[in-house]
Amino acid sequence: MTFEGVLTKMESEFSHPIQYYLVFETDFLNMNQLIDKTITIQFIKYQCLNCGLDKSIYRQGFCKSCFFDIPQAADWVIRPELSTAHLNKEDRNLEYEKKVQLQPHVVYLANSSNVKVGVTRKSQVPTRWIDQGAHEAIEIVEVPNRYLAGITEVALKDYVSDKTNWRSMLKNDIKDEDLVAWRERLKQFIPDEAKDYFIASNSETNMEFPVHKYPTNPKSLNLEKEQAFTGKLVGIKGQYLIFEDDTVFNIRGNEGLYVGIAIN
Repeated sequence: MTFEGVLTKMESEFSHPIQYYLVFETDFLNMNQLIDKTITIQFIKYQCLNCGLDKSIYRQGFCKSCFFDIPQAADWVIRPELSTAHLNKEDRNLEYEKKVQLQPHVVYLANSSNVKVGVTRKSQVPTRWIDQGAHEAIEIVEVPNRYLAGITEVALKDYVSDKTNWRSMLKNDIKDEDLVAWRERLKQFIPDEAKDYFIASNSETNMEFPVHKYPTNPKSLNLEKEQAFTGKLVGIKGQYLIFEDDTVFNIRGNEGLYVGIAIN
């Protein structure tokens, strides 16, 4: 049985364990059901997530011309402190920027390989944490726009990491942390503009991932170079497929590739 479509990040459902779904235009796969099965992933062509053309993917699933043009790939997406919609100031498309930036955002702590600080729209909790492979997370600030979340993250980065070590995350080389205690320690460093939005009473959210075997030495699959890969799927964590031979494949990192997936 073979399925074809363009890769976009797996959709997820918060349950125990997390349920993952790969959604193509005409196919819908519950990836948890493929664990312990041998599958083949084959690169067929490119398909930019914006223009739909068969052009090399530059970043974030977009071809180079789209990446430097569309609002979905603007700098404020990665660096929320650059948001300007709250000032009624356009970057690439003010209507889109207002829609995304002027809604509740959360600054959070997540533990995937270490404790890190991050920003997401409130509507993306806990999806954002699942995508990062965090086994525990907690909200620390909820603000009305992306800019306030961004400047809070920047302030806290001086005292806590903002990066995840993907290898440690996949190896499950992690330890439990008291995120409530972390939240209390970091409270003093929140910028004045966001202090009133501090969340004083909440608890950690814990995630359980569908992994039967963690890799000891994860090797990232370059599907464009290899063209095809066959292996036994033994787990899913974050946006990574984990195979029995320690090969891992980052679905989100390969958005815009049109692939075939065969269940052997």
